[in-house]
Amino acid sequence: MVNKKHATIRNHSAEANLFIRRAFIVLLFVIIAILVLFNNAYNLQINSYEKYQTSSNSNRIKLLSVAPNRGLIYDRNGILLAENKPVFSLEIIPEQVDNIEETIKSLSTLLAISDDKQAKFFKNLSSKRRFKPIELLSRLSEEQVALFSANQHKFMGAFIEARLKRHYPFGELTTHSLGYVGRINSRDLVRLEEKNQTKNYKATRNIGKLGLEKYYEDLLHGDVGYQEVEVNNQGRVIRTLDFSPPTPGKNLTLSLDIELQVIAQQTLEGKRGSIVAIDPRDGGVMAMYSNPSYDGNLFVHGISTKNYKKLTGSKDLPLINRAVQGYPPASTIKPFMALIGLEENIITPSSKIWDPGWYQIDGVEKKYRDWKKWGHGWVDLSRSLEQSCNIYYYDLAYKLGIDRISHMMEKFGFGEYTGIDLYEESHGILPSAQWKRATKNKAWYAGETISVGIGQSFWLVTPLQLAQATSILVNKGEINEPHLVKYIHNNALIIESTTPEEEIDSELNESDEILPYEVVESSKPPIILKNDDNWQHVLDGLHNTVKTVGATAHNAFVNTHYDAAGKTGSAQVASLGEDEKYDAATTQENQRDNAMFIAFAPFDKPEIVIAVAIENVAKGGGATNAAPIARKIMDQYFGDRYTKNEIHSFMLASHSALHKHGAH
Repeated sequence: MVNKKHATIRNHSAEANLFIRRAFIVLLFVIIAILVLFNNAYNLQINSYEKYQTSSNSNRIKLLSVAPNRGLIYDRNGILLAENKPVFSLEIIPEQVDNIEETIKSLSTLLAISDDKQAKFFKNLSSKRRFKPIELLSRLSEEQVALFSANQHKFMGAFIEARLKRHYPFGELTTHSLGYVGRINSRDLVRLEEKNQTKNYKATRNIGKLGLEKYYEDLLHGDVGYQEVEVNNQGRVIRTLDFSPPTPGKNLTLSLDIELQVIAQQTLEGKRGSIVAIDPRDGGVMAMYSNPSYDGNLFVHGISTKNYKKLTGSKDLPLINRAVQGYPPASTIKPFMALIGLEENIITPSSKIWDPGWYQIDGVEKKYRDWKKWGHGWVDLSRSLEQSCNIYYYDLAYKLGIDRISHMMEKFGFGEYTGIDLYEESHGILPSAQWKRATKNKAWYAGETISVGIGQSFWLVTPLQLAQATSILVNKGEINEPHLVKYIHNNALIIESTTPEEEIDSELNESDEILPYEVVESSKPPIILKNDDNWQHVLDGLHNTVKTVGATAHNAFVNTHYDAAGKTGSAQVASLGEDEKYDAATTQENQRDNAMFIAFAPFDKPEIVIAVAIENVAKGGGATNAAPIARKIMDQYFGDRYTKNEIHSFMLASHSALHKHGAH
């Protein structure tokens, strides 16, 4: 019997309709999902292709900077003054070493590696990826390189890496001219950012810090290259895709003569001072040496605290380039005073004054003494220069007045930068009434003009300024700015020449680019005198200073085979009372007089001008201390002028060896 209460009748039609509706909804969702997927795929593959391709490449492809080789620097005869020398370092790839601690211990025993260097290695190990090389020892000696090479098979993952580092073969002989390079610091980065050159230094560790290295940094550095590489997700290089080589920096050939530098160093041994020699025909600086000096190589790899304190703590101040720092010019200023006197008609070549040994301004009690106690008697222009008579120039300065003196001296470049291609130059001090009001807020007194007449008072001139002013004098007003660089070139040998237009070596490659130094025309016009004969009157007086027996510079130039002219000077450092007598033996060393000298030769057609400054001499003045030094420089210049073929042969041999070892 069937229970009717629980019996149900199924509606198959309704169930079928419900299934169809649900299936339709599910199908609709599936279609929408597929459309969304297709839309996303379209956006990724079509619309956003470039965006994601670029992002992918940035993760897969890296652009590595490649540093250019720094340009080389040669002297006027082609002798290498600044090169790029291979420096070897021992590096380790940690992931290739089974037992890193044991390997470091064995290497340290083999190569005598200090505990500090080992500690530094392990410090770097913890902060760098294990597949990248880490430096263990830098600047390996040849013996260490040979020792490791013989045992390299024992040290898996260790290898020697060679890099080019700046090297100055002549060390301290050229530091004050060439300067040096050092590691790029935060101040350098700021300057590079200001010049928009940061990208060009991405692979470079060093930059010019001083001297020519700094002044010509843009030319010497070159242009960075790039290496496009493929890397994996860990940053490991898989392969090189493209390579754009860097452009090496330009080479510089200087007007500097390293042989004259050697003589300058020898003559200044044990002394504080400087020597500058200029070719007056084009302004090329042939010698510029400051003593004591220091080795610029110390700064290339990072100078130690001990060595730096030794330099900065020295009483001799070796870091200062004395060739471009100020000294009282003393009597070396007298030729220029004489020229002003002639130009202003205060004196004539034949007019005379009486020198009793002292000078006194009317109405003033103070007496200004001559260096010769009993005086020189009657003195004309030529004799005033020959005997360096102070009384003559006291009187001349007083009659001229400070304004006329300073106005004319400014034309010779005193009190201003010479324009040489160095940033370290001082402009010195050209005293004037206006200068004193501006700097000391005091009036100018006539007694100060008296001292200016003999190169004392507030005067400060650099040896470079003295050499430049003397060049203007021998050129009779023509101004050539002094410069150290003679040629700028790529990969070329330069034969020494006195003018940029002369032919260079015919064996140079066609690709070699020669850019002769363009002599910068001075912003000042030539000095034009009312009477052009006045130049010769002064020059004749300087000639007599060397040629006349008994003149101040005569003894220093006896028996020369060239015809020289010059002027001595002794600069008073400490102030003396009116009746107080100077005695070097009882005076503190830093208060002793300086010895000065200017010279040129040959007299008729000058090829070389020299300025010498010696500090705090123990005995004598410019005649006995500075003039003989100038003589030795000139002896070297005129004695070696006929051996250029030998120098050229040496230059060719040096150049060939350089290319053989790949240092270029």
